[in-house]
Amino acid sequence: MTADDWPAVGAIYTQGIEDGEATFEVATPTWAAFDAGKLRNVRFVAVDTDGLLVGWVAASPVSSRPAYRGVVEHSVYIDRAARGRGVGRVLLDAFIAASEQAGIWTIQSSIFPENAASRRLHESAGFRTVGRRERIARSGTGPHAGMWRDTLLIERRSAVVDGG
Repeated sequence: MTADDWPAVGAIYTQGIEDGEATFEVATPTWAAFDAGKLRNVRFVAVDTDGLLVGWVAASPVSSRPAYRGVVEHSVYIDRAARGRGVGRVLLDAFIAASEQAGIWTIQSSIFPENAASRRLHESAGFRTVGRRERIARSGTGPHAGMWRDTLLIERRSAVVDGG
């Protein structure tokens, strides 16, 4: 993923915000803000056979403390028109492989319990639910605007990278 991809990446991010099932964010960040917060060696885009960017995956470190250098929080977003076609799995597989090459031993994310597609995708890639945060925040947009929402904390531990 590069700055040239941002118009399409940002548009897909906006869809996720509008749909209300992917994030608590209320506005799409600028490229500069997004780029500054995401690790560069483990972010990817998916392009379909027509050359259209249809999804992306990226991650942020969970902490600046050295003990957590191998732990990241990731996001996967798929264009509405491309959902259900396996794009998420391709992106997640590429992300997992790259993260292990980068020495990452734990990949985490928080997902809404109602997001069945994301739950299935992550379970099929070896993620497990390690907790539920109840009424952690209010949704700002989408069909759940103003409502308290739970999230599931999911993680995948690498079988390749020794994280201790």
